[in-house]
Amino acid sequence: MSWHRGVLGDGSRIDWPRVLLLALTVTMLVALGTVAATSSSSFGLYNPSWDGTSDLRGAAEDDPTVESHLLRDTAEYEELPANDTVAFVISPDEPYEGEDAERIQEFVANGGTLVVLENFGEPGNSLLANLETEARVDGQLLRDERHHFRGPTMPVATNVENYTFTSGVDQLTLNYGTTVNPGNATVLVSTSDFAYLGPEEDNLDEQDELRSYPVATVENISSGQVVVIGDPSITINTMYGQPDNAAFVRGLYADANHVVFDRSHGAAVPPLMGALLTIRDSPVFQLLVGTIGIGLVMILSQVRVRSALETFQSHLPARFRSAESRAHGLDGPGLSDSERAEYLRRHHPDWDEEQIQRVTTALNTPRSEGKNNE
Repeated sequence: MSWHRGVLGDGSRIDWPRVLLLALTVTMLVALGTVAATSSSSFGLYNPSWDGTSDLRGAAEDDPTVESHLLRDTAEYEELPANDTVAFVISPDEPYEGEDAERIQEFVANGGTLVVLENFGEPGNSLLANLETEARVDGQLLRDERHHFRGPTMPVATNVENYTFTSGVDQLTLNYGTTVNPGNATVLVSTSDFAYLGPEEDNLDEQDELRSYPVATVENISSGQVVVIGDPSITINTMYGQPDNAAFVRGLYADANHVVFDRSHGAAVPPLMGALLTIRDSPVFQLLVGTIGIGLVMILSQVRVRSALETFQSHLPARFRSAESRAHGLDGPGLSDSERAEYLRRHHPDWDEEQIQRVTTALNTPRSEGKNNE
C-alpha cells in the first residue's frame, strides 16, 4: 500500500495528495473571497472589524420600512427623491468641491436631510461651509471626568432634547468626539455639566471650563435639513450598540423611505461588492449576467444528461447492447422505457421525474431517428 493512499471500508482508496490539494484550493478561494468582499478602512460599510460600520449598514438593510443605498458618486443624488431621503456623510476623507458640493446643496435645497458626522477632520466642516450652515464641529477633544463609558475621552452625553429625531433616546455614548458649535441651530443632544475640552494628555485643572457642550444639532437649510454630529464613532461596530447610539441613528431616518450612505469621498468599497453594486444598478449588466447564467445552466444540464447516459450504458448487460449502440454510447432495444426509468430512479434517487423522463427520451432518440430514415 502506498503511503499516500488510504483504504475505505468498501475497498476504495483515498488519494490524500488530491484531498490536501482540494482543501488548500478551497481555503485559498475562501480567503480571496473574504478579501474581495470586505474592507479594512475606518468607517467602511463592509468592514466587520471594530472600526467599521458594517453593523450600521446591516441594520439599515434589514429595516423593512426603508430602502438603503450605498452612494459612490454624488451624481446619484440626482436620482433620489430628496424630500423622502436621509443621507449620511461619515467622516469623509476628501473635501466636497465643485459639482460634488453643488449636487449635495441641490439635494438639501430640494428637501433632503443630510447627516454629517465629523470630529477632527476638515472635509466635514468644509462641506458644512458649502451648505452655509450655522453649525460647525469644534475639533477639540471632548472629555468628561464624571459621566463617561470607559474613560474621560468616552463621555456619555446625558442631556437629550425632546425632538422627533431623539424619540426613545436617553443618552449618547461617545468615543473621541468633539463639540458642535451650534450658532442658531437647534441642539438635539448635549453632554453633562461636567464636560470640558482639552488634549488627552492634559489633566483637569481649575482653568478648564466645566459645562454642557452640544454634540448633535439640526437646522433647516432651504427646504431640507442638516444634522451635525460631533462624533462619527457612534456608527462604528464597537460603539453602535452602546446606549443609545443605534436608537439615535435609526431615529434620524425613521420617517424616510430611503437612507443613503455617501462613500463618494471615502475609501473605495471592496471589489466584489463594487461589482455586485454595479450589476444591481445597471439593467444592461443584469441582462448580460442573466443571459450568461442561463447559458451555463443549459450547458451543465447537457453535460449531466450525457454523463447519465454514459453511466446508464456502462451498467447495461452486454446482450442489450448492439455494436452500433456501443459505438454511440446508447443502449439497444432490449429494455423498455419503464425499465430504463426504474434503473435511473435506483441509481439517481436525487433526480426528479422530469430529469428521468428527459434521459429516457434521449435514449429513445436514435431508434426514432432510425425508423424515420427507413
